[in-house]
Amino acid sequence: MLMINIVAVVFGISMWALVTAYGVVGLPTPLAVARQAVIQAQSGLLWSDALASLGRVFTGFALGILVAIPVGFLMGWYKVARAIIEPYVQFFRTIPPLAIIPLAIVTMGIDETPKIFVIFLASFLSSVVATYQGVISVDRTMINAARVLGANDFTIFRRVIVPASLPYIMVGVRIGLGSSWSTVVAAELIAAQSGLGFRMQQAQLYYDLATIFVSLISIGILGLIMDRIVMAIDSVLTAWQEKL
Repeated sequence: MLMINIVAVVFGISMWALVTAYGVVGLPTPLAVARQAVIQAQSGLLWSDALASLGRVFTGFALGILVAIPVGFLMGWYKVARAIIEPYVQFFRTIPPLAIIPLAIVTMGIDETPKIFVIFLASFLSSVVATYQGVISVDRTMINAARVLGANDFTIFRRVIVPASLPYIMVGVRIGLGSSWSTVVAAELIAAQSGLGFRMQQAQLYYDLATIFVSLISIGILGLIMDRIVMAIDSVLTAWQEKL
């Protein structure tokens, strides 16, 4: 599988080089992007931008997941909580997190707080629905069987609901992670002085396509690494589940 991944990446880069070599589109060549990446890495600019974006994404994403999972369990387990919370969740899901940016600036200022809040909102809304869906999708037969065996509500929740919901939760975590990275560029519009999204916006002013590509590729690589970490955690937590 790893070899297929490598071949696919090499093929993609080759097609990119072929397209730019014949001037089909006005994109920088892979070599030009690589040179710019080396220049930024040697100056330390690439590492500082990557760390700034990574810190914002990780903080907002972690907070979103930490809040989304218990809220999702609460919505799925208690009908009264579901009736109270679900309208708010569905309401805010229809509003793109990027549309919250002006409100975040006015109410939270222009420091790190609004940036992290927008990322938090994106990851929370993606994950809470997956957790909720996982709870309500648990086979009632397993719950009834646990009750027949004398299990109380807490034991059922801990030994039946949580394990059975984990596949859904991990899917929500992966979606939340993707939402966090897709939001960080817009979040760094908020008076940022560093970050991959900030660097792209600065490069746009000077039509510096190579720098834009360096930031885009860096975001993709960091997001891919974090996604693979989540998948590794998922494989451990859901080892009991049969997968293709």
